[in-house]
Amino acid sequence: MRRKFKKAKPKEDKKPVIANEKIRVPELFIVNEDGEVLGNKKREEALELSREADLDLVLINPKANPPIAKIMDLGQHKYEQEKKAHKQKTLQKKVETKGIRLSVRISSHDFDFRVKQAEKFLSKGNKLKIEIVLKGREKQHPEKAKEIILSFARKLEENEKFNIIREQDLTKQGGRFTMILVNKTS
Repeated sequence: MRRKFKKAKPKEDKKPVIANEKIRVPELFIVNEDGEVLGNKKREEALELSREADLDLVLINPKANPPIAKIMDLGQHKYEQEKKAHKQKTLQKKVETKGIRLSVRISSHDFDFRVKQAEKFLSKGNKLKIEIVLKGREKQHPEKAKEIILSFARKLEENEKFNIIREQDLTKQGGRFTMILVNKTS
């Protein structure tokens, strides 16, 4: 049987731009292309002013009373909005959550190695999720798992280079213990 794959739908604009004849309000507060206030005008009069200037009438604030419209170049306005949105997206910092899995029977060398790995993740600005999954007879000694995770967190907190904050304290779900740590740099 053949599978049909659907193409992803393009994301719609959050705020569609209402311009020219799409404006359905009888009276508008008009601002011209230079930023000068022209005051309240009828819709037809405002459209005529925009045509004379060979520009578009764009609704800026539809919730105001009366709604505010500006005479401007619509293409230029859309371009600037896209540019501003792209700039905000690039300035956002993406924080990844890196995971380190420990075990109840971990050797001291493995423990130290994982501490170094965790320090590397925290220095890069990532969140750190420490977890222990108990299997079989290990489930009879959950206090051992708590002790290991807390000693791991304590070892990281002792390092002066980091300002470790527990974003999520030690939690237990079934046979799984987790803790999330963050290096707060401020």
